[in-house]
Amino acid sequence: MMGGVLARPLRIGTRGSKLALWQAAETARLLAAAHPALAAPGALETVVIRTTGDAVTDRPLYEIGGKGLFTKEIEAALLAGEVDVAVHSLKDVPSFLPPGLRLAAFLVREDARDCLISQTPVTGLADLPAAARVGTSSPRRAAQILAARPDLQVVSLRGNVDTRLAKIAAGEADATLLALAGLSRLGLADRATALLSEQEMLPAVAQGAIGLEIRADDADTAAWLAPLDHAETRHRVVAERAMLAALDGSCRTPIGGHARLVGDRLVLEGLVVRPDGGDMRRDRGDASISDAAALGAEIGARLKASADPRWFAGPHFEGPQAGGMAPGAAPKVSR
Repeated sequence: MMGGVLARPLRIGTRGSKLALWQAAETARLLAAAHPALAAPGALETVVIRTTGDAVTDRPLYEIGGKGLFTKEIEAALLAGEVDVAVHSLKDVPSFLPPGLRLAAFLVREDARDCLISQTPVTGLADLPAAARVGTSSPRRAAQILAARPDLQVVSLRGNVDTRLAKIAAGEADATLLALAGLSRLGLADRATALLSEQEMLPAVAQGAIGLEIRADDADTAAWLAPLDHAETRHRVVAERAMLAALDGSCRTPIGGHARLVGDRLVLEGLVVRPDGGDMRRDRGDASISDAAALGAEIGARLKASADPRWFAGPHFEGPQAGGMAPGAAPKVSR
């Protein structure tokens, strides 16, 4: 009951990683600050849900089902009424939600850029030694790395933030890329060796944004969440996700997209690239914030029309034996 005594706690569903728990705790903090009733002891409950993406860590995501691997179990709990709100890193959320669910609020977005973590001081990808091993499980990052530096070796590197930082320290790769937002939220921004410009590494759609998902007919939870919704973040991610939907992209397809508010105009840049980095298509446009979805759909349609349709057709990947992508580690078009 809004403004009164709750019949039961408002239940927040989340993954169990350190970053996911931070995001759930931040959501709880903001809810308690916005509503005195939710600041009472026991008014909020965090429910940790193990996802397929957390359980399977020895293979790239595109090999075990693609986008949704960090969300589907949480969404199932939401639909079953076991939780009331799901807290997601929005870049993990597919562009089409399950029937009966909707994104009700978006928290203030962090810096969306990627950063490079290297064993040696560098200012960007251009400074990495020849044939250096760069660890990532992201086709988007892998393809842009190879587009900039075809000599680099892309090797598979999965795990949470702490795990990947430890793997670099242990020498499993010479460098890796992480979202600055995640590092910042965990107090680890000082671990970034270099911050990459959007021209060098266009971020993932909705990177740095936290989305709050609810059952579509749950008006009470929607009302609790309303004060947390950040309008600028909403406009930006609506445009980016509309672009992704128009591209019908999965985590197998290297796609980047980032929208910025410039004055009263929303500027969106997007890219699609062949998985081996050998070809890249970029486009950009601007519109009023009221036309965010239309802008995203337009940029997505133009990118799809300009790209080879085989890039979106499914898994046809292999790796070269020397240079480029390590065998089985990241996608490479083979036709």
